[in-house]
Amino acid sequence: LIAYLEHTAKGALPFLRPPRLSQAAETMAIDAATRERLELTCTTGGQRKGSLLDCIDRTVMGAGARLLASDLGAPLMDKAAIDARLDLVQHFHDATGQREQVRAALRALPDIGRALGRLAAGRGSPRDLGQLRDGLDGAWHLGERLAQIDAPLALLERVMPRLRGHGALIDLLKRALVPSPPIEASDGGYIAAGYDVALDELRDTGAGGRRAIAALEAEMKAATGIATLKIRHNNVLGYHVEVPARSADPLMKPDSGFTHRQTLAGVVRFNTPALHEVAARVSQAGAHALAAEAAHLEELTAAALAHREAIAATADALARIDVAAALAERAAEGQWARPALADHPCFDVVGGRHPVVEAAVAKSGDRFVANDCTLTPDSRLWLVTGPNMGGKSTFLRQNALIAVLAQTGSYVPATKATLGMVDRLFSRVGASDNLARGRSTFMVEMVETAAILAQATPNSFVILDEVGRGTSTYDGLAIAWAVVEAIHEDNRCRCLFATHYHELTRLAERCEALTLHHVRAREWKGELVLLHELSTGPADRSYGLAVARLAGMPPATVARAKAVLAKLEAGRAKTGGLAAGLDDLPLFAASHVCSSATCAA
Repeated sequence: LIAYLEHTAKGALPFLRPPRLSQAAETMAIDAATRERLELTCTTGGQRKGSLLDCIDRTVMGAGARLLASDLGAPLMDKAAIDARLDLVQHFHDATGQREQVRAALRALPDIGRALGRLAAGRGSPRDLGQLRDGLDGAWHLGERLAQIDAPLALLERVMPRLRGHGALIDLLKRALVPSPPIEASDGGYIAAGYDVALDELRDTGAGGRRAIAALEAEMKAATGIATLKIRHNNVLGYHVEVPARSADPLMKPDSGFTHRQTLAGVVRFNTPALHEVAARVSQAGAHALAAEAAHLEELTAAALAHREAIAATADALARIDVAAALAERAAEGQWARPALADHPCFDVVGGRHPVVEAAVAKSGDRFVANDCTLTPDSRLWLVTGPNMGGKSTFLRQNALIAVLAQTGSYVPATKATLGMVDRLFSRVGASDNLARGRSTFMVEMVETAAILAQATPNSFVILDEVGRGTSTYDGLAIAWAVVEAIHEDNRCRCLFATHYHELTRLAERCEALTLHHVRAREWKGELVLLHELSTGPADRSYGLAVARLAGMPPATVARAKAVLAKLEAGRAKTGGLAAGLDDLPLFAASHVCSSATCAA
């Protein structure tokens, strides 16, 4: 890894901190498919907007945003560490005025982590040193303000010493640098007056030379009578006299005292011995001043890098405070609740909402319908049925996201939540072809389901949506049936299983920890009304035809489907076979059925 960094960085290694051993048991395990389907840090389209991270990010610092993304990707398993994060979030949540002050102070600070990285990689500038000075000074003052908090906050006590340090370095940079150093060192002027007496003398020499040049210009105007004469400077000729071409003839004479240097379309340029002498003084003083400043820049950079570990720790502390204040801000915005963490595998959420969907519907003036979810040892597997677009997938996802947010150390979008620790999170919702690897949608679904059955533990949380839908009806039903049994008997984890196979509801008779639930819907005056509310028991019907009509399916096609469905259900009632009764169904009868329905209407 280090060899790769040396190769890509052209020998200038960035600031690297020693590797830290991370045990797998320290964080919730979330596989790549689950991260993608839950859209934790980016949507399935690869965009940040619309992801959970985008929904909760209220950080005001770049370092805070990066830390929040890292936290979201690795929820903790240590209950004490999670509670320490939640304690700090709760403090900022309850102390609104202090939260606003802290966020305002953080917003004004530069990104000292990035500045330190550029300096360590040899790409630093005077402005980076200025950012270190301002950032460390701001961290000191923020630490003084936070020290006034009386509440026992373990996380704050841990980061406070990292804020109030670097006094000697701050004083050095304050004395050495001007208030707003330039980005380019070649511009000069970034070392403060009074820091180096010799440098001040060189600057005085240069300033005196520039005053002499201004006086010389006035003398030349008076002597030549050319009011438009100017003394200018460029990187090719240096200092030179410039006059309009129409006024240049008198200066071209050998005894004029002017030496011709260049003729352009509208101007002619000259030099004189007096100007050359003064210009040499100015240029020499300027070059020596730049060299002196460059030496000081190198010394100051070395002084800063001598404290790189401590500076990086300060940057981390600022980011942690930013994340806590940001999560408190988000919780206050959405009226979220602090989750209570339990030592046993429970999952009790009252009034849970999907944070991303709730934010989206709020923009259109609608209200998100909250739902409860209570998984206990006696009811650890919920079988959820109901129509498409009824909210089954949203319900599954929102509870998975609540588990992630809670173990990240965030408040959750719910009225109340008591959660047992989740060691592994699995999501089998939605799928698409993986053409590059030669996998169909159904194959992808089966691979992901197999991984869940092989890896889920009693402390895991699993959401499964429409398992078995990618193949024939009987095959899909058989697979879904077997998967439910395996999760109930073998994995014994907390699981939400959404399906359209109503036959699976019979499993409630033989699986003691399986309970039936459905999303409510009603038909009103021939129209489907989706209530998005979860109730106990199985759905009374699937409402598939109503959803098809709602989606704009042609009336003739819907009518034909209704006729086919009637035959299928009649055949099933007689023989139990799905295909029974179809042989006597007239082919291409859709138009006839539609016409009859129209006439009846």
